[in-house]
Amino acid sequence: MSDEGNLANRLRERLGDSTEERLGKALSDLLENPVITGAIGRAFDAREKATQAQELAMGALNIPSAADIERLTRRVRSVSQRLEGIEDGIDSIGRAVKLGEVEARLSAIEEKLDGVSQTLDELVHAEDKSAPAPATERPPRRTAPKFTRRKRAPVEKLPTGTPSTDAPPAAAPAAESPAQ
Repeated sequence: MSDEGNLANRLRERLGDSTEERLGKALSDLLENPVITGAIGRAFDAREKATQAQELAMGALNIPSAADIERLTRRVRSVSQRLEGIEDGIDSIGRAVKLGEVEARLSAIEEKLDGVSQTLDELVHAEDKSAPAPATERPPRRTAPKFTRRKRAPVEKLPTGTPSTDAPPAAAPAAESPAQ
């Protein structure tokens, strides 16, 4: 029986090897044939033109293409994920802040604010009673002179630093009073 099994295996190997070689050679011959490659190229071109014509017809009828539906599906998924994130954030805020706790804290703050307001009113009234009546006198005038900026003399009138022998030195120009 082992002889029959070995014989069958050897026969299969020979036929398989020779069949694979024959098929490979036949396919390579077909692909090298310019008539066959031209026909395959024309078939792919026709398929592409048919797809374009189908897209144009569907667009004219306002029917979305598969690509349009896929884009829309991705956008809906994105919006859905963002919405889930927002819902999770709102839930966490809701758990962190309970309405009863907020009301209690708000009323405590209002009570403290009322106390501070009353204390402030008492201090203002106490100061009003202890403060002397306002005087109707004017505040004293300033006795110290107010410093003002002086105007500079024109460059032509400034002394040059070299004394002239022809004429006596000119008197310094009187300082002008500043205009207010």
